[in-house]
Amino acid sequence: MTPSDAIPAPKPSYARYWLIALLFVITTINYADRSTFSIAGSAASEALNLSPVQMGFILSAFGWAYVAAQVPGGALLDRFGVKRVYIGAIVLWSIFTALQGFVGFIGGLSIVGSLFALRFLVGLAEAPSFPGNARIVAAWFPAAERGTASAIFNSAQYFALVAFAPLMSWLVHDFGWRSVFFFMGGLGIIAAMVFAKFITGPDKHPMVNGAELQVIQAGGAVSMEARVAGTKGGFSLARLKFLLTNRMLLGIYLAQYCINVLTYFFVTWFPIYLVKERGLNIIQAGFAAAAPALCGFIGGLAGGIISDYLLKKTNNISLARKIPIFIGMALALAIIPCAWAGQEWVVIALMAVAFFGKGIASLGWAVVSDVSPKEFIGLTGGVFNMFGNAAGIVTPIVIGYIVAATGSFDGALIYVGIHCVVTMLAFGLITGKIARLKID
Repeated sequence: MTPSDAIPAPKPSYARYWLIALLFVITTINYADRSTFSIAGSAASEALNLSPVQMGFILSAFGWAYVAAQVPGGALLDRFGVKRVYIGAIVLWSIFTALQGFVGFIGGLSIVGSLFALRFLVGLAEAPSFPGNARIVAAWFPAAERGTASAIFNSAQYFALVAFAPLMSWLVHDFGWRSVFFFMGGLGIIAAMVFAKFITGPDKHPMVNGAELQVIQAGGAVSMEARVAGTKGGFSLARLKFLLTNRMLLGIYLAQYCINVLTYFFVTWFPIYLVKERGLNIIQAGFAAAAPALCGFIGGLAGGIISDYLLKKTNNISLARKIPIFIGMALALAIIPCAWAGQEWVVIALMAVAFFGKGIASLGWAVVSDVSPKEFIGLTGGVFNMFGNAAGIVTPIVIGYIVAATGSFDGALIYVGIHCVVTMLAFGLITGKIARLKID
């Protein structure tokens, strides 16, 4: 046989791209469920006679549980694998979302207590989702593609409002605030069935050929389902101490907390701000919230693409991740001038710039995929997400008190903007070189 007669090597399949598309859809629904009360909140607060402080605590309930369950959720992923834990999580958070629509129907139950408890349970159920995303990306994508892959699923937080804010606003307007919870709960159950059918490791997936598997494995991919050999899972106090005392990780944790202050302002108070402070009706607020969200989505994709491009050009992962973060946080400072903007279109434009920048800077999960010890990626992602989503507890409550004390959102906007500066300081002065951590 001559060289010209040789059979050409098969081209790699592209199953990992379909996989990240599915992950994007699931994460979009995840974030839409988190923002249900922010969309329905104005109507619900009037119908249920809720004060700004009560609203702040209800909006924070998700964060309390989400933070508390991060370490157990990450350990469950390492112990039982992504598929079983993630599917169960989707089903549970969808049920608890739907149940919020029944609050107030049963006499004798505290309305505030019931809403707080149900949003708390949603947070508990959603806890494994982002550590699960990080593990799936680490299993399916070579290192040179993880920035873009992580940016795709992370950008779903913005696309959730682009896709669902107008829809949920219409549901509130035409069918009442309860319809939002019923609709989103049902949609989540359907998503769980689709996820169960298509999610698995690349070595077992029917759409993956040998050439694509070679690309994935040569790029440093890890197992999606395997347990840590010789242990009952990925959790131990020694490992937890390791994650809590590493300087690089502490800088990453602080930065993620600050970035998520912007996230939680957007998914909790922003639509309410547009109605209460800016005088928009619920339909107008839904479409107005979608504009900055769309810019955040575009920025999120751009940040991942830019980061992976820089990595290929420089082979320096610290520069490739940090440069977009600094640029993005500088742009996100545009949220502060909103406090002095007199016209609604100026506010929306500034918010669009701010959330475009926030999207560019949202590379935390790519960094976690880059630095996590291979033996316990789920636990590392859980601890990272625990710190980051502490902002989900603090931000809604602090903003609620600021609004109640001042009668205005101006101080809240400044409070949120300050965290952009702290993010840059965390990555510039604390994190140091970004590199894969190894355990002895």
